[in-house]
Amino acid sequence: MIQIIPNWHPVFVHFTVALLSLAVIFPLVDQVLNNAKLKEQLQIMARWNLWLGTGFGIVTALAGWDAYNTVEHDAASHAAMTLHLYWALATLAVFVMLSSWSIWRTYTNRKNGALFTVLLLAGGALLLSTAWHGGELVYRYGLGVMSLPQSAPAGDGHDHEHVQAVITAQPGNPENQAAAPLPKPVKLPANVRAVKPHNADGHTH
Repeated sequence: MIQIIPNWHPVFVHFTVALLSLAVIFPLVDQVLNNAKLKEQLQIMARWNLWLGTGFGIVTALAGWDAYNTVEHDAASHAAMTLHLYWALATLAVFVMLSSWSIWRTYTNRKNGALFTVLLLAGGALLLSTAWHGGELVYRYGLGVMSLPQSAPAGDGHDHEHVQAVITAQPGNPENQAAAPLPKPVKLPANVRAVKPHNADGHTH
């Protein structure tokens, strides 16, 4: 299988979030339209986005489980990963139920009622929370990030601190052997600490 860095989860998750978000938005837009033809088209698109989004959601969850058990992390990021996992499972369960309900209603030629819309909105809220916690894993805890960005050269128009000393001091960096001694202790970010994936140490933090 083709290796994706850090894993396949980020590849599928964008399809899931986009399709399911549209599946929630289209029925809301449908409520304010008066054009019967446009309303019918939105209902069709909402159904297909719901079905396809749920299908991608299942694949995303499987890829996420693989990432949960293989990505390098520490105790703090493990707790955040687990929270994201719980939100994802709740979200997937709601949308699987909604998709099954939608398929049955389409097969029996019935329209979705108010309860379906309420549950769809609840699923959308769960989706937003799940996506937010997933973003936290990357941008706050650095999961799946292999290196820090290099600092820009002087005079580039950016006003920021140069962190070359921190980057050079990362474990495994070939430049760290020749790096000058740091003037003061530097605390490395959590994502560069020496950690192991679940399947390597049984995960006892």
